[in-house]
Amino acid sequence: MSPTTIGIVTLPGFNEIDSFVATRMIDSVDGLAVELIGPDSTAVSMAGVEVFTPGSLDDTARHAAVLVGSGNQTFNHIENTELMASMRFGGDTQLVGSQCSGAAILHRLGLVDGVPVCTDRFTAPKLIDVGVDVIEQPFRVDGRVATAGGCLSSAYLAFWVIGRLTSVDDAATALEKVAPVGEEQSLLERARAATFG
Repeated sequence: MSPTTIGIVTLPGFNEIDSFVATRMIDSVDGLAVELIGPDSTAVSMAGVEVFTPGSLDDTARHAAVLVGSGNQTFNHIENTELMASMRFGGDTQLVGSQCSGAAILHRLGLVDGVPVCTDRFTAPKLIDVGVDVIEQPFRVDGRVATAGGCLSSAYLAFWVIGRLTSVDDAATALEKVAPVGEEQSLLERARAATFG
């Protein structure tokens, strides 16, 4: 049986933590697979790391979930009408999440209209200036759309996706694999509280 796929939008200037933490956690779960997706066949991160992005933005509707990471070019990307038009997230069943400045992309796509969002401290003033209700917490979910704020909250975003697509037990196991030694239980408790209340 083919695995359930999760697309991680990985644009030029992407933040490595957002893409790689989520990839490692999700890909550790049987039955789930990550595909990095972008406008080109490769993307170079904000620190100069080049990765393959074999997935197409035009084909995001086939993924069970799509996560939109942040980066140092996000606000240039949202002014690229061709790029934004290619991001067609699918239907009422697809999970959609953003990390840090990825919330600006969800906002431009109309996916977080009228709901509070989480983002990083650098992006927050820019979103507030355009009328977005930014809240100071690491994670928030509204139905099928989640936003996370602060690079390390990418673990919460991955926890939520795994919990929704397979089980919270699978999410806990994936989190334990990346948690600091001796802090596994406390991190798990925070992740559960943040994502599933």
